[in-house]
Amino acid sequence: MVEFAPSTGGLALWMHHRDLPDDGAAPLIATDGRTIFYGAAFERLPIAQQAGLVAHEVLHVALRHPQRFLDLKSLVGDVDLALFNLCADAIVNSALDHLTWLTLPDASVFLDKLLTTALDIDQTVEKSLLQWDVEQLYRAIDDRRPPDRGGKGRDPRRAEGGEAQGARGTAAAASRREDPEPADTGPRADGPKSARARAMADPRHADLLPTPDAQSAPEQEAEQAREWSERLLRAHAGDGEHSMLRALIADLPKVRTPWEQVLRTRLARSLTPKPEVSWSRPSRSYLANQGRAGPSRRMPWEPGFSGRRTAPRLVVVVDVSGSVDEALLERFAREIEAITRRLAASLVLVIGDMQVRRVAHFAPGRSDLRSIEFHGGGGTDFTPLLEEADRHDPDMTVVLTDLQGPARFRPRSAVLWVVPEAWRSAEPPFGRRLVLGMT
Repeated sequence: MVEFAPSTGGLALWMHHRDLPDDGAAPLIATDGRTIFYGAAFERLPIAQQAGLVAHEVLHVALRHPQRFLDLKSLVGDVDLALFNLCADAIVNSALDHLTWLTLPDASVFLDKLLTTALDIDQTVEKSLLQWDVEQLYRAIDDRRPPDRGGKGRDPRRAEGGEAQGARGTAAAASRREDPEPADTGPRADGPKSARARAMADPRHADLLPTPDAQSAPEQEAEQAREWSERLLRAHAGDGEHSMLRALIADLPKVRTPWEQVLRTRLARSLTPKPEVSWSRPSRSYLANQGRAGPSRRMPWEPGFSGRRTAPRLVVVVDVSGSVDEALLERFAREIEAITRRLAASLVLVIGDMQVRRVAHFAPGRSDLRSIEFHGGGGTDFTPLLEEADRHDPDMTVVLTDLQGPARFRPRSAVLWVVPEAWRSAEPPFGRRLVLGMT
């Protein structure tokens, strides 16, 4: 690899390599996203096949496929590893297929063939690599149906892959706390797309071994994705036509800044105490220049600065007519508590839907957001909620909502609309939007 494509082949030096014991059950080659594991049969292969297998795994690691599987699983819940592995293999194999100095395994799946077979999309492999990433490809192919629950079927709009996600009632019912749907039991049955795709897979090529240990904290994951994307771009530019990448493929690691980091930054900018102008005391420069000018010259007064006397105030408006996942609410509440404690900011909590239901005041770091009950499916009018928030003269207003409702009042403070992933496409009437999820 380093002989034919020194820059992209050198990416293998950024990852660990480990031999597996010769117990007969070890895979030929696999990766968990950080380490490439080699079975005993690997060393008996011809050098061209070894190069093809290692190049395949190197791109899996560089493109962060195991970590992206875990991210997608945390976002949508049920993700079929075999189908995800097939989609990732199709992208990687198609990126390497132009190289003559390596050999890919027999029955390898390629992106253009997978699109034609599973989705009836006929386009060149070059165009496909520039268009499809692994998440988009998996979502398009995965049409598995939930198991039969004795006549208690799901909403057909949700079974079609979420086309009705924008409808408020359907989206709210999907995660409503009261009267929850029975949990699915047993494996989900393949639909026509996933069945055609699964028929193309060779179980011997299952090489992704995602484990939670291979995933870091969100901030570190974002930094590692940025580093791998830069390494791939530099390596591709260095090798030119000999690069292991056929093109700058759409599946390059996406740099997604964790929403927790964005929330901390925006709240810190608004809530950090700022010095106030004081006309009762002169500035230091005025005193120094007055002494140099002498008693016979009169200088214009220059006010000084004093520390802020009032503590910063944050208002959190919670729209309880929507539906928020409990785990997501707990993470959001934890961030709010940590920020208000660190910045010594007081918190005012405004809860409501069509009208204000509750207003509570909390000392820094003492908020009680985790006990909020979301009812879902009802209407929302942000106007009375924002008017109530403005009455407390906050330094910033944060609205936790699905953005499904009118807002006929704009507060004087900056407004940050915090929305769950399901309502990513909703546009705020003013202010800025932050998506809780994979941003």
